[in-house]
Amino acid sequence: MALLLKADLGADPWTVFTQGIARRTGWSPGAVLLGVSVAVFALWVPLRQRPGAGTVANALLVGPLLDLALWALPVPHALPVRVLYLLAGVLGIALATGLYVGVGWGPGPRDGLMTGLARLGLPLAVGRTLVEVSVLAAGWLLGGTVGPGTVVFMATIGPLVGYALPRLTLARAGPGTSR
Repeated sequence: MALLLKADLGADPWTVFTQGIARRTGWSPGAVLLGVSVAVFALWVPLRQRPGAGTVANALLVGPLLDLALWALPVPHALPVRVLYLLAGVLGIALATGLYVGVGWGPGPRDGLMTGLARLGLPLAVGRTLVEVSVLAAGWLLGGTVGPGTVVFMATIGPLVGYALPRLTLARAGPGTSR
């Protein structure tokens, strides 16, 4: 997320949402993200999602780490470096999602919406894109910044997570099997 913000080409939908709330409240992006993570858990109830260690870690750590990364990362001025930040940010989010969900640590609060929709029969890529579009609309209405990077993120994150997650998912050992 910090790479996307530093690229200044348009943030991912959740960050647009976070920016919109931060602009309305005066809170830091990390503090808003922490609050949003907790609020999103309410949407898990009808989807019958269960939190895991990764869920709790994501909810508690991503916000403060976002604020730290925003402080530590240099601001790129050259367009090619900004585009590189954008692409690295999108790929990093897709891989991180595939890794912590795939190892069975549980989805992050926002990813739980995607995996919950998948449990209802919606393909991962479609569920992720549906969630991203909904959050983007709300964030834009709240005053978050939308740009070409937002479009790149929205067009690619669903397919990238849909590709990464099954490939990074560890097989569960069952009775009579060995690892």
